[in-house]
Amino acid sequence: MVLRAFRYRFYPTPEQEHLLHRTLGCVRLVYNKALAARTEAWYERQERIGYAQTSSMLTQWKQEEELQFLNDVSCVPLQQGLRHLQKAFANFFAKRAKYPKFKKKRNGGSAELTRSAFRWKDGQLWIAKSSEPLNIRWSRQLPKGAEPSTVTIRFDPSGRWHVSLLVEDDTVKPLPTTEKSIGVDVGINSLAVTSDGEKITNPRHFNKHYKRLRRAQKALSRKMKGSKNREKACRKVAKIYAKITDSRTDYLHKLSTRLVRENQTIVVEDLSVKNMVKNPKLARHISDCAWGEFVNQLDYKCQWYGRTLVKVDKWFPSSKRCGHCGHIVESLPLSVREWTCPECGTHHDRDLNAAKNLLAAGHAVSVCGADIRPKGHESRGQLRKTRKGRKQKPKS
Repeated sequence: MVLRAFRYRFYPTPEQEHLLHRTLGCVRLVYNKALAARTEAWYERQERIGYAQTSSMLTQWKQEEELQFLNDVSCVPLQQGLRHLQKAFANFFAKRAKYPKFKKKRNGGSAELTRSAFRWKDGQLWIAKSSEPLNIRWSRQLPKGAEPSTVTIRFDPSGRWHVSLLVEDDTVKPLPTTEKSIGVDVGINSLAVTSDGEKITNPRHFNKHYKRLRRAQKALSRKMKGSKNREKACRKVAKIYAKITDSRTDYLHKLSTRLVRENQTIVVEDLSVKNMVKNPKLARHISDCAWGEFVNQLDYKCQWYGRTLVKVDKWFPSSKRCGHCGHIVESLPLSVREWTCPECGTHHDRDLNAAKNLLAAGHAVSVCGADIRPKGHESRGQLRKTRKGRKQKPKS
């Protein structure tokens, strides 16, 4: 049994929409005030403030005359917002994320409700302070007998309302075991190339809507700030971005589900996409491929269905290594899509050869835990950590 979130679009009544907008605004206000208080306490008094202190601050804020409207909405999403801020700081101190940022109204917003702030009955959802159930469009059915433990309501910049229901899904069970294993090399020309010779086309979702988006953004730049026309133009741009995101996510879900169902072991390269997008010439194309999201989907779906996902070290020379004799060429520019091994004379397709090498390396890692980083690899031109943990400049 796994925890699974089901997201649906819903259409609130005018009264519900007014209540939801007020709730999101209060959540944003409390989050920003708590973030400002924690930042000020540290920089001025070198004092760390945690969730307990910010929760006490929230009680005091509700008693202030100018913040009396905080009592008009449910207290649960306000407390959950403070918990999210605590988690953001925990990720920051653990060096998993950057310093928390202030929430902005133009980014929409979200509110998380626990069991005390909503009611689930006969397949309908009531939220606190509302007398009518939400008009949810049930695009797919929830697992039989499942009841949500947490409800998250989100408003995106394109003007759409979505609700996510977190339930325990007992229908997710391991798939029948198969002997097939596959190596997957991601790229730009082809979104993925598998070790069995399949080349999966890159749909290039951003390029399909690039002209419309460019016209919409040019129209937005001409609108006066604060005007109603600018608000309409912002909504138009957001709708195009939402269409791109939805089509990309749907394509990746279908692709990752197919690969997980057909293969017992999937081997991918552990790429550092964050560093790769620093290349100004390829940043847009790399972002459009969404390699990180693709690997994340493979990761949790393999856990759900009893498959194995192996991530090979990013320094493994999968493209430069000959899959026939093991020879590694010194350089292989991205423009070279096919090459011939100088040792054995084998002709290689760059991506297919990389996928086969990833599969072989994945077997070595999963079976004996071998270190597949090449022995001759040097960290020249990179910042290297010394024994004391300090960063040292590269040698010239």
